[in-house]
Amino acid sequence: MRRVVACALALAWSVCMVAMVASAAAAAPAQGPTNDNARLAQLRQKIKYVFVIYQENRSFDSYFGTFPGADGFFSGLPREIPGFQQPLQNTDGSMTLVSPFRIGPEQWAADTDDVDHSHTRTVAKMNITNGVPKMDRFALVEEQKYAPSGNPSLLAKQMGELTMAYADCDTVPYLWMYAHRFSLYDHVFESISGPSTPGNLVIIAAQAGITQWLLHPNETFADDGNTGPGVPVVNDADPFWGSPSDKSAHPMPVNPKDYPGYEIQYNLTFASLPLTLQGRTLPSVARQDSDAANDLRDVRDDVAFVGRQGPAAAVPWGWYEEGYTDEPGADNAGPLDAMGRHASYITHHNGPQYFGYIANNAQMRAHLHGLGDFFSALQKQALPGSGVFYVKGGYRNIFGMKPANPDPAVQKNFLGDDDHPAYSDAQISEAMVAKIVNLIARSKYWKQSAIIVTWDDAEGDYDHVRPPVRQIIPGESWVSEGPRVPFILISPYARRGGVVHDFGDQSSVVKLVNDVF
Repeated sequence: MRRVVACALALAWSVCMVAMVASAAAAAPAQGPTNDNARLAQLRQKIKYVFVIYQENRSFDSYFGTFPGADGFFSGLPREIPGFQQPLQNTDGSMTLVSPFRIGPEQWAADTDDVDHSHTRTVAKMNITNGVPKMDRFALVEEQKYAPSGNPSLLAKQMGELTMAYADCDTVPYLWMYAHRFSLYDHVFESISGPSTPGNLVIIAAQAGITQWLLHPNETFADDGNTGPGVPVVNDADPFWGSPSDKSAHPMPVNPKDYPGYEIQYNLTFASLPLTLQGRTLPSVARQDSDAANDLRDVRDDVAFVGRQGPAAAVPWGWYEEGYTDEPGADNAGPLDAMGRHASYITHHNGPQYFGYIANNAQMRAHLHGLGDFFSALQKQALPGSGVFYVKGGYRNIFGMKPANPDPAVQKNFLGDDDHPAYSDAQISEAMVAKIVNLIARSKYWKQSAIIVTWDDAEGDYDHVRPPVRQIIPGESWVSEGPRVPFILISPYARRGGVVHDFGDQSSVVKLVNDVF
């Protein structure tokens, strides 16, 4: 039903840490089992920690479209680049063309508005014709959101133009430095075309509910999938757990401003890394689920299998997200709940919270933390002896950083650090990444670490590379894959200063974790 892919890492002495895994049609010639086993042995010997800094909403071209050596929109002649010139309507009704254009510090490029990245508009922007994404309707589809008929307003035209804007090293110098000194991957795609929640599920489960749809077709998303519950997940409906519909004794935290507003997703019941990383302890851990009949309905065979053949000991893991707990240093302005402790929390970005077998199991949900807890663990050198750790920012950073733009509206509204347009400042966001990388680099963990910096969706911004697409649900619109997202590997064993052109998607992170542990 889906290809499993792995982003290749390279040891300094040219031994691959992880081989790419793709469909038979796209796979490279097979390496012998001896070579594969040797790779895995060296990978497991060298890497004990996988850190995933999971940012928000940037297409590859919008940040790295001009990076030297990358597959960018100046890698060929304009006529050779899909979507390099896109139609756009002027305010007088006449048509024009728009091409990628640079914005930088002089335009305050660190603080931009949010363009539409819903499932249906992402698919429309790719303009899939006879199964081939033409990548040439990003500007027009965005403009028509604001002007579905008649002449567009200036705002509508500007929003269309914004999809074609790109930044470079002048706006995000830290990210470019990491890409230059370590490894930048330029063919990593959204696994599901659409907004944030699918990406935050795929990064831990290598899917967004396809198997749940197969087992429970009555739970298929309705209509175009942009609203309401349903699988596979293609929208940002909030987790059931913690929502007003959740009547459990110990509800999960939510941002109090979510309701009314956000719709509520079904309980997700497919397998994920948090489940399988429990290893042979999984059966005993699963027995602690307070609603096992519903939460484990689709994974009982997995629980038994992992209990027999999984790792002898559980693999430590953690999901650290800003606002999940009371954050140190955060002003917590805005909606108040328990003294404002969740005001910076973005509920639908927390992938593990969607799964009942985590929410209803005290031992499982103990792996979920606030962002400040991660910094504290690094500073105290208190992480376990190995493991995988996901890190996410939120609506406002915990370090008191402010945007460089002095505009009062920007100073008030762009305090986030997860890189999401409309509330996060790009430079505050990359500063948060740098703080994490620096702490790891100065710690005892560095020599055994692989740090991944990637993004959960492409924001609805232009990217020129055609993704491989598959119509997963018969009769429905195209679901997978979506446009490229940036992907940077930082490690003592990363290929230095290289651009890696191997194919991958967000599920590649799951493949890496499975290979390491």
